[in-house]
Amino acid sequence: MAALIIDDTLCEHAGDLFEYVARHYHHAEDRYPLSHNLVTSHYVCGQIRFPVDFLIYRRYEEQTLGRVCQKLLPDRQIPKAKKARQQFHKEVAPLLLLDEEFRAAHEQFKTKITLAKILLQQAIEHNLSFEVVLFDGWYLAQEFVTAIELAEKDWISILKKNRNLEANSFVLKDQDGKVISLPSPHIKVEELVPLIHSTAFRPVQVKDKTYWCFSRNVAIPALGKVRLVISFDNPQLEGNFVILISNRLDWSAELIVQTYLLRWPIETFYQDSKGQLGLDEYRMRTAEAFQKHWCLVFVAYSFLHLHSLELSHQKGLVLPLKSIGEVCRQQGQALVQSLILMVHELLNAGESVDEVFRLLFAKQGVST
Repeated sequence: MAALIIDDTLCEHAGDLFEYVARHYHHAEDRYPLSHNLVTSHYVCGQIRFPVDFLIYRRYEEQTLGRVCQKLLPDRQIPKAKKARQQFHKEVAPLLLLDEEFRAAHEQFKTKITLAKILLQQAIEHNLSFEVVLFDGWYLAQEFVTAIELAEKDWISILKKNRNLEANSFVLKDQDGKVISLPSPHIKVEELVPLIHSTAFRPVQVKDKTYWCFSRNVAIPALGKVRLVISFDNPQLEGNFVILISNRLDWSAELIVQTYLLRWPIETFYQDSKGQLGLDEYRMRTAEAFQKHWCLVFVAYSFLHLHSLELSHQKGLVLPLKSIGEVCRQQGQALVQSLILMVHELLNAGESVDEVFRLLFAKQGVST
């Protein structure tokens, strides 16, 4: 099955001289580093995987409130807490919208959900053949899933544990087969899990890993009817659990889990592109310049992956023979080898050491 994955990553920086740089929330580390927030799409089909497109997310305050408030409301500070900041938006927006600069910036602002919709449309315009869109809970919004379904694609997402389910949309029974009465019209998933008897969980085998899953069709406010899968990684049903939902009401828990695991390559892409290809190590300050850098990283990663697949096919293997890191090191060694051989040939041809160094460092403007 071919999938389009939507996700985002932070490219952190120490200085604030970069265009569009701002403090974005790092949910894994619960902090707000100075960074660029890169929203990306990624394609996976079997062993073929490559980044497709990217868009840069700009915080509303960085694009609108910050500079205009300094001009029109110099004595007011933008609150840092989310709820207080939202209240501040509502309070000052009518006044700020009278300012031409603020109004222009306000109209240009795009949420991450809007950016995800654009990336989806761009993938379709690229004629990429995919059946399902995969994303985490940050992108689970009615606006986005509606856009996916209008494009006649399926989707699977992580569901946050505090999301409400409509209690009258499903029936839950205890170990004796008696219906469990739920006390309110809505129930959070994290409150539902302890009510599910262990016998309702079934082992699901995905490759060499076993998951214990409970699946049911339920209704979620604003999203409607979905297929819910609650998954533990142990038969004791202890520790953390993952909640997946999909618009495919007819899919089994095994198929939903197996398909969502196709999302993993975007995580390895972020690791490899930062660790091996310098995705976040640019020093260019303008948006035009560092977006060109991102494009080059995307292209380099795709070529390296294709090279790894080519080596595998030559040996009759299905899985990539080498990781991106191994291919990078191999290419680096080949480059050094070519350089040494070129210098050797130049010296054998009678070129002086000074001439060779002038040739090597000519573009850097280094003289000997």
